[in-house]
Amino acid sequence: MDRAILTQDYETATPETRAGKLRSTLEESSTEAVLVVDDEVVGAVLARDLLRSRLSDDAQAQAVMGTVPQLDPETSVREIARVLVENDTTVAPLVDEEGLHGVVTRDSLLEDVGADLSTLDVADVYTADPVTVERKAKMGEVVNELRENGISRLPVVDDEDGLVGVATTDDLVEFVVRGTDTADRGDRGGGEKPHLTDLPVENVMSRPAETTTPDESVQSAVETMFEKNYDGLVVVEDGTDDPVGVLTKTDVLRALTYTETPELDLQVTNPEYLRSTDRAEITEQIEEITEKYQELDVINAHVTLQKHDESHRGQSLMRCQIRLFTDKDQLAGTGEGYGAEDAFSIALEKLEQNVLELKGKRSETEEREAVLRKLHDI
Repeated sequence: MDRAILTQDYETATPETRAGKLRSTLEESSTEAVLVVDDEVVGAVLARDLLRSRLSDDAQAQAVMGTVPQLDPETSVREIARVLVENDTTVAPLVDEEGLHGVVTRDSLLEDVGADLSTLDVADVYTADPVTVERKAKMGEVVNELRENGISRLPVVDDEDGLVGVATTDDLVEFVVRGTDTADRGDRGGGEKPHLTDLPVENVMSRPAETTTPDESVQSAVETMFEKNYDGLVVVEDGTDDPVGVLTKTDVLRALTYTETPELDLQVTNPEYLRSTDRAEITEQIEEITEKYQELDVINAHVTLQKHDESHRGQSLMRCQIRLFTDKDQLAGTGEGYGAEDAFSIALEKLEQNVLELKGKRSETEEREAVLRKLHDI
């Protein structure tokens, strides 16, 4: 590992640190996460971890923190990117027998490889078909969309689906902190204030939304993110304000993990939720579907598993999304079920439908082109 990508720009907390203090730390500092330390690093708290419903300011860090992967001095850049993506985190500490030496963050890694991103276009790595919300949507709905879809930003649109702003987890955490501070000082104006979750998202969203286009270089887009201090950009077609996708720093990290191997390049986020299915079985089942469309060259596959609060007979309600990045299109299948295997199975069925639908569309296009060529020859 190149020690140049290590940074000391991180904050720490104890397992007993209050959620209110964590919110303030993340809002006031430039850190991407707060490391939870109890003699050793035991977890990390990201901004999204503080958006849980009914989370009290008195909740402790140990109740909201996520696991954090630990690196060793021999970890390669590609492996660090894979570890960050698969563990759905933005920070990983470098730890050895001597203790904590620093952290590698999503930003420090992207800054290190910035010059290598000029060969990629936004179209190569962005997430298509974004989840959007209308400007009058309530904050409670926005928080649910962010949590349930495992995303960090939502394009906000008007009645005609034109882009008017973007709502991010950082915006919401800052808003909650301001709202809590106001509540602590008391309402000097009198009267009852609306609950934070009932306010419209246009009160909180960033405007105007910073955008990019599919044909812009990834290097240029990442430079804009750093310049504007954003974690992502909304993708619009050149000359329009209609959002067609989102490009995040995590999308760029995922591209760094791509390999030129004959096997399917697969990442699984939160694989610990799988009880009886391993990576090889997931790869085999996805390949069975993609092989039905021989002309589809899959560059990368990404499976994301998320756990909801609801459960039934000891099985948590899970959401699974399978995304394929191919030489022709991006394809996805999403499903929910009780248990990770059930959710994966439903998502796989949806993915197969979308692959076969694409195959049908391609066949129809080829037939039309053949007819047109014949007519041209007449």
